[in-house]
Amino acid sequence: MNLLLVEDEPNVVSVVSRGLTDEGFTVSIAPDGLIGKQMALENHFDLIMLDIMLPGINGLELCKIIKEQKPNTPIIMLTALGTTENIVNGLDNGADDYLIKPFKFAELFARIRTLLRRYGGIVSLDQIITIADLQINVSAKTVKRNEKEIVLTATEYRLLEYMAKNKSKILSRIDILESVWDIDFNLGTNVVDVYVNYLRKKIDKNSEHKLIHTAVGLGYVLKER
Repeated sequence: MNLLLVEDEPNVVSVVSRGLTDEGFTVSIAPDGLIGKQMALENHFDLIMLDIMLPGINGLELCKIIKEQKPNTPIIMLTALGTTENIVNGLDNGADDYLIKPFKFAELFARIRTLLRRYGGIVSLDQIITIADLQINVSAKTVKRNEKEIVLTATEYRLLEYMAKNKSKILSRIDILESVWDIDFNLGTNVVDVYVNYLRKKIDKNSEHKLIHTAVGLGYVLKER
């Protein structure tokens, strides 16, 4: 497995690269955003780790650029910026996970394993999930309702796909955090509720039949009725 670390802090580079090399990974290092962009787009990496505060191009912009050209490359943001706004910005720019500094190497390694498992099962041919007049193309990552295309952010899409694959099943907020964001603890924020509301505005707003429902005290469910 080839990993790319885009990071300008020598101490972080040393700990992460040494730990991952000991685990059998091949780790390439980019000291700034410009070099990171060149390396990410010109080479194949199984996973990329980005700091946000980078010289040249910041990590958020770089994440967006990489995801536009290589949407199936998982990205973990490594940053000291840990507010809800920072986390939402990172996820909206395409990041698959977000790890706040300082972190323990064991936690980073666990997040990497989870993402590599998730992306190991990428669909090679078009797979369509259909619920009423909603169509989700899993391989193209596109969404239509009543034959009209709906533009979603990367995080909104992951949430919709997860709910669709669990059609008619009530999903708790913890279920959603663990499966969509790979977070196994409560952030103490309403990030799940915020993103469900975003989806409702795009998926259900102009349709008579609502698909996203609230199970009071339990969570959310995607179902036809």
